[in-house]
Amino acid sequence: MGQDKEAELVDLVGRSLVAQIAASLRRDIDAGKFKPGDKLPSENDLTRLHSVSRAVVREAVASLRSEGLLEARRGVGVFVTNAELKGAPFSGLSLERISSVIELLELRAACETEAAGLAAARRSPSQMEAIIDLHRQIGANLEKGLSTRDADFAFHLAIAQATQNRRFSELLQLIKPGIILSRGQSGNLSMNPNLQEEHGRIVNAIFAGGPTGAREAMSTHLQGSLARYKALLIERIAE
Repeated sequence: MGQDKEAELVDLVGRSLVAQIAASLRRDIDAGKFKPGDKLPSENDLTRLHSVSRAVVREAVASLRSEGLLEARRGVGVFVTNAELKGAPFSGLSLERISSVIELLELRAACETEAAGLAAARRSPSQMEAIIDLHRQIGANLEKGLSTRDADFAFHLAIAQATQNRRFSELLQLIKPGIILSRGQSGNLSMNPNLQEEHGRIVNAIFAGGPTGAREAMSTHLQGSLARYKALLIERIAE
């Protein structure tokens, strides 16, 4: 048998083992052996229990994570998710996974870029005033060394509300739990030194009623955040 055939056989066997371990874990979860919130045995324990390699266990767990049955918490372990939320949209949000934040930033870049353009064309005077007030609040917090997380979310939410299309603000509220990392969760992620400047360009474009400029300013802001989280993900992988 040639090397290609051998590699193909090993691959088929490996895939079969992954499916078997995933099915076994799924049965344990469905049967209540592992309940929502329970931590799975360690990777080493599962390896010994099922007499397979760590790679097989890792792929089986990854498969169940993609189904929303399991979630990994960095430095803690793998846990069973809430069965009532299984398969629900955005139910797998986890601030412990930078990849989850990146997924949301990609979604936000698409939606909030258009929201900024619509806000520039449709915002009311009171909505413009709210956006400006929140921009100033973020600046004040920065000067005092305070957290800008809540004010930052409120700023983006105010822009979404200024579209006069409530679906934009509903989406932001829906994904709020996975939008902004706390100081303890942000690891080596440094504060964006250009935050106030980037927000200022967005505010000015919306105030001027320029949809194109508002879209460009929002896109630049969110793409910058996306690049920073991708860099952090690479750092964590390297560690």
